[in-house]
Amino acid sequence: MSLGPLIELAETKDLRQNSISASSISGTILLRGWTLNEFLAVSRYGRMTAASARPEGTAASYAALFDSLPDAVLVVGSDGVITQVNAAAERLFGYGRLRLVGQDHRMLLAEGYRSGFDRLFAALRSESGDIAAAQTPFESYGLRSDGTEFHGEVACSLLESEDGPSLVAAVRATFHRQEADAELREAMSLLSATLESTADGILVVGADGKIAGINEQFTKMWGIPRDLMAAGDDAAVIDFVLGQLSHPESFLNKVNELYARPTAESHDTLEFLDGRTFERYSRPQRVGNVVVGRVWSFRDVTPRRRAQEQARQAMADLAEQAEQLKAMAFQDPLTGLANRKLFHDQLSEALHGRSSTAVDVLLLDLDDFKEVNDILGHAAGDQMLVEVARRLRACVRPDDTVARLGGDEFVVLLTGSADAESVAERIVHSLNVPVWIEGSMLRPSLSLGIASLCADAVAASELLRRADVAMYAAKAAGKNRYMRFKPEMMTALVQRTDMEAGLRLAVDNDEIRVSYQPVVSPHLGEVIQFEALARWERDGRNVPPTQFIPTAERSGLISAIGQQMMRESFIQLGAWLSGGAERSLAVNVSGVQLRDRDFAGNVLGTAESHGMDPGQLVLEVTESVFFDPDDHEISQLASLRSAGVRVALDDFGTGYSSLGRLQDLPVDAVKIDQSFVSMVRTGAEKLPILSSMINMAHSLGLSVTAEGIETAEQAAYLTDLQCDALQGFLFSVPESESGLDQAIRRSAEALRALEGLRLRR
Repeated sequence: MSLGPLIELAETKDLRQNSISASSISGTILLRGWTLNEFLAVSRYGRMTAASARPEGTAASYAALFDSLPDAVLVVGSDGVITQVNAAAERLFGYGRLRLVGQDHRMLLAEGYRSGFDRLFAALRSESGDIAAAQTPFESYGLRSDGTEFHGEVACSLLESEDGPSLVAAVRATFHRQEADAELREAMSLLSATLESTADGILVVGADGKIAGINEQFTKMWGIPRDLMAAGDDAAVIDFVLGQLSHPESFLNKVNELYARPTAESHDTLEFLDGRTFERYSRPQRVGNVVVGRVWSFRDVTPRRRAQEQARQAMADLAEQAEQLKAMAFQDPLTGLANRKLFHDQLSEALHGRSSTAVDVLLLDLDDFKEVNDILGHAAGDQMLVEVARRLRACVRPDDTVARLGGDEFVVLLTGSADAESVAERIVHSLNVPVWIEGSMLRPSLSLGIASLCADAVAASELLRRADVAMYAAKAAGKNRYMRFKPEMMTALVQRTDMEAGLRLAVDNDEIRVSYQPVVSPHLGEVIQFEALARWERDGRNVPPTQFIPTAERSGLISAIGQQMMRESFIQLGAWLSGGAERSLAVNVSGVQLRDRDFAGNVLGTAESHGMDPGQLVLEVTESVFFDPDDHEISQLASLRSAGVRVALDDFGTGYSSLGRLQDLPVDAVKIDQSFVSMVRTGAEKLPILSSMINMAHSLGLSVTAEGIETAEQAAYLTDLQCDALQGFLFSVPESESGLDQAIRRSAEALRALEGLRLRR
């Protein structure tokens, strides 16, 4: 449906309002007391008929009046012949009166408009017909004498005379209205085009509640089928519209509200079941001051609404990201604790506060945390860090700061605390409670250092450095404890720094020496292996390996030391190794060395250059190297094993691994740690853990060595358990190259004594 019906309605209404009805001269309208019939009779004959009592003196006046009428008037007999015309008819059609009278009326009508006279004449004469309809003016096209056509309006009435009935036709040309009509049509066309080109859907509803008009956009927006609109069923159209809305009752309530208040305006939104959103505007339709209906305008704002929603969501996302960035700037993402920056800010603020307020820094890190990551994986390590953070938070007051500085390093800031050491002790005990992670029971251990603000003012970085020094002192003292900073601890720090510098110099000057401790076979009764051990003599004093080996690993010097030891061992033990294929050399290797991608190639190259059989080389490693997340260290060992080098698992039983994991480890032998051997005192003990370890290893095809043998009872006990090899001070202390023969003799003597002890038992 288009706006055509509305435009036609407006045109017809205007046409009727602006025309002088030609019917005003029909019927029995009185002209100064005369009837039209009388008037026409006078105009025709110049006198009154016998039926008339009008004086003849006035006939000329009325004839003049007839000719002065602005509309053309023709009298047509029942036979269709023109019997009378006025001057306006002569002017309109271009014929003289004499040429018109007596002619058929159809000569004055354009082609296509010449029929219908008989039907109209009969309707006017009918007593039962619709005379009013017959007298209603109608449009037609006339034909002038020059052959041109014109548009006109015709009104007819019946004239009864003594000559019989005639039809009186009043014709008015519409020249004066054509220009106005054209302008109106153009305006209406522009209005229609405007309404059709607008992006809004327009609906016009009359005062009676029926649809008066719509534009094409309305049907498109609502998806109304053409056949439904063509049916003219307004109720069906409304039902179709309501069926698309999420809240049809609200739609109807608004409609009813507005029709109860005809002059009201409204603006609201409509939500559709398919997610669209329309804005709805409504204003009254007025003609003058009279409300004749209501105009509804619908605008699809779905894209705008979605854009607004996207903008709102974007703003919300930005706000959330801002909060996240703020949290990232001041919060540790894993544990939720304060981060390094926030800790330093709060420490600086505390140091610049009142001088009487106590400020204590408790710095701690977890002992051997790397093994948790290496053995159980980083996910388990993260779980432990989260649990540690939770326990730390529970040990302090709500206003105290707990921060994670990175890795496994945490710090606590106490302000106004009466006893920082009691807090430190509480933290140590709290963290030492076992925790279950990934099915394994772990007992976190920590080293904690305390530094407090004293009489001398110090910067935040200095206070934290003092806590760090105290923490390393706690580690050196045995771990799993706390220590308060003391000035003399700075001496220990200087010593560690000095040791690293001295170690670098010793490596450069080839001052690291090798000592060898024998490993014996109780079944063969001889030395079958020597373990190479690094020794460093500095300024005439032997530096314990427990001091300089960690420094070497931390500084990376361990790789150079390892290569130097291996070359020296191959040279010094070459003659002894050539005495039998069962003899071997054991060298300790750290994870730092295995991370070198050229390690395996360097080892095999060094062995080849010194005539060393790779099958006589044993590399001792701790179990942590088997949990490299990149498997690089394992691949290095696999290359060496494929070349014949054997791998021994050192310090077995002391890590986080279990006996059941032995079958998954690429090793050839295990070395039982001294802590298990020390459980044997008299030799009469029942220690199922030792027998289980040995039996498990043997079932997997692994040889077993027990280290740390110091008494004959220990040696006899382990020999009875079928331990393959023994090592310890009972047989010999580590000796340099010059003391190898002496070490072999002492080992032989100890083996003979062991055999005698076993025979006496």
